[in-house]
Amino acid sequence: MYPAPSPAVVRPRPGRRLADAPGAELVCERPPRQRRPVAPAAGTRLDFSGARGERLRAALSGVHEICPEFSPVQVLRDGGSVVLLGMAGRRAAVAKCLPAPAGARAERLRQEIIAHRSFVRLRPPVRVPRLIADDPHGCTLVTEFVPGRVAGARRHAAPLPSAADLRAALAAFGRLNAWRPPRGLFPEAVNYPAQLARYHNLGLLTDRDVSDLHTLLHGLCPRGQELPRQFCHGGATLGNVLLSPTGPVLIGWEAAGWYLPGYDLATLWTMLASVPQARRLITQTAHAGGQPVRDAFLVNLMLVLTREIRLCEEAVQRAMHQPVATPVGGLAQGEERRLLLRRLHEDWALARRAVRTAVGTR
Repeated sequence: MYPAPSPAVVRPRPGRRLADAPGAELVCERPPRQRRPVAPAAGTRLDFSGARGERLRAALSGVHEICPEFSPVQVLRDGGSVVLLGMAGRRAAVAKCLPAPAGARAERLRQEIIAHRSFVRLRPPVRVPRLIADDPHGCTLVTEFVPGRVAGARRHAAPLPSAADLRAALAAFGRLNAWRPPRGLFPEAVNYPAQLARYHNLGLLTDRDVSDLHTLLHGLCPRGQELPRQFCHGGATLGNVLLSPTGPVLIGWEAAGWYLPGYDLATLWTMLASVPQARRLITQTAHAGGQPVRDAFLVNLMLVLTREIRLCEEAVQRAMHQPVATPVGGLAQGEERRLLLRRLHEDWALARRAVRTAVGTR
């Protein structure tokens, strides 16, 4: 056996004491300083007056049922759903609630709750806000607050994001698409033949468009096999990317599930019309996967662009009945939507030519 080393002599420092037990470490007499979570000063202050106050009280009541310690600080959003920023104990938290849970909004929020529950059991390769409490029946979700800034404040990116922000967002979605969780945890998000039939009945796709897209789909599942699937976020916009000091954080998981490969890439391509370099990179990524990945990307691109055109046309119709004053140095909201609609139709025509070229080369 080796002899025990001689004990080191330690001179106590002011404010510290030497423990009585031999060999014990120095301990500080002062209690350790606790770091307090800080909630950012953003959004609208709480105001419980009027009809809006009743709506906020109903939302807060639903939050308190599952998270009694939640104390609201600010209203971040009050539209279809109410989003509150506050504290859950000593943690900064965000509560999302539907005061009257019904319809498609309620279903989307329930899907987001399912996604966050799945992330508790199986950690994804990207950072997501931690789940604190949820209630699928009451459509209430409470997650941690992640400090940071949104990569893009608008659905269709404007103003231009920085190159670093864009690289971080693309890398995060790329890591997510390479993830292979068990198939039972997330739904099959899109029934592609049914979606094509729906858009055809609405007059958004011609007979030839549907025939060409079905040709690409049949090429993806030879001999009656199932369509290939890839796990996607489903809402791959810069508005669902928080740039925190520790890296990008993905939020807005209500559409997460299994899609044809390249759905997130098609969504990003559609939203990043103002960034041609990003579109070039996305197109190169889709073609690098070979013909099946390229064809799946084109099918997704046609469906995403068709959906955005439909949504934009509805917004233009609403704007015609609700005129908005032209801001100083800018365009009226209705005129801006009409310009967006024209650009979407140009992109849709470009995607259609790419689909017909792909069908012609099979």
